[in-house]
Amino acid sequence: SDFVEMFVGVGASRVRDMFEQAKRSAPCIIFIDEIDAVGRSRGAGLGGGNDEREQTLNQLLVEMDGFEANEGIIIMAATNRPDVLDPALLRPGRFDRQVTVGNPDIIGREKILRVHMRNVPLAKDVETKTIARGTPGFSGADLANLVNEAALLAARRGKRVVAMAEFEDAKDKVLMGPERRSMVMSEKEKELTAWHEAGHAIVAMKVPSADPVHKATIIPRGRALGMVMQLPEDDKLSMSKVEMTSRLAIIMGGRVAEELKFGLDNVTAGAASDIQQATRLARAMVTRWGYSDIIGPVDYGSDQGDVFLGQQLMQSSHISEETSRKIEEEVRKLIEQGKVDARRIMTESRADWEAVALGLLEYETLSGEEIANLIKGTPPSRPDSSEDDAGPSSSVPVIGKRKRPGIDPSPNPA
Repeated sequence: SDFVEMFVGVGASRVRDMFEQAKRSAPCIIFIDEIDAVGRSRGAGLGGGNDEREQTLNQLLVEMDGFEANEGIIIMAATNRPDVLDPALLRPGRFDRQVTVGNPDIIGREKILRVHMRNVPLAKDVETKTIARGTPGFSGADLANLVNEAALLAARRGKRVVAMAEFEDAKDKVLMGPERRSMVMSEKEKELTAWHEAGHAIVAMKVPSADPVHKATIIPRGRALGMVMQLPEDDKLSMSKVEMTSRLAIIMGGRVAEELKFGLDNVTAGAASDIQQATRLARAMVTRWGYSDIIGPVDYGSDQGDVFLGQQLMQSSHISEETSRKIEEEVRKLIEQGKVDARRIMTESRADWEAVALGLLEYETLSGEEIANLIKGTPPSRPDSSEDDAGPSSSVPVIGKRKRPGIDPSPNPA
């Protein structure tokens, strides 16, 4: 029977042992990380009931319910999935309080960055406030990763200190994926990508309400061939309707650009992720935020229950076919309206859009400031890279010589 004990029933007995130990050394704190591993809702019988995990959870509930003298023991637990916890765990007398730890705001991010930068030699131009402003929505772990990436980049470039340029490049890498310099894009692809991204950028600059354009690039990163990045001025907690409709126009700007420049027959599949984003946003506007008059302020978005907890079985039938059809129609209307807005802006600002597209073709990456100057007619100044050419600006180390002959990895102004 000892042999069986090793595999079965260990969870529940471990919980018992833990509380025994805690009682002996009271007053003390028990901290359980990732409580959802044992505290997940007990199932509807679909995944098989009375399994090992349920016994462990039952034992935990018994130990916590306060019948025994557990004075002097405080129990804390952490999870990323409070929604899947068993309701019995969250009743008063067990876990009385829930403390929600959100992502840090700009002040929090600055302080977290300072902590992670303590052991990194920084250049004089590094401003933590600026980096904090440019990283909305980053968690503590994301910021630690950012500092780490910047330090690695500086090391690869043979620098003794980490400068703002490294933080900027590291932020791009964390947000958009690593540059794929090795991927050779044909001239045609490059031209298409440039016009597509210029479309996003110009619409973003002209819609009623949008975050400022931070940079546009046609260097492939991650799974994208190019990207336009916007950064909010300050942390946003919610979006208004005008911001959402503007966002739809920006998202559709790429596809509209391809249509206007290359004709309907030559539109590529490059807009797949744009269409996905637009659909997700429009669907949420209709089903969750009540922005459609025909559907009204009713929540039709919450039918994503967990199938193993038997939640979906009860919920999935509460939208009638007729409503479903109306929702689809309204979602389509919103996205079509986004296309119409994008087309109007691009027709009105054709010259600006062309300037940005040609600028992207020539310089590959443009900052928001450079785009604004390009539209005014001032091309960006790109001094050749100083200090005995610091090797490739890619984040992938080149093995062997500092520079391979025949391949110039840096953007090449004509």
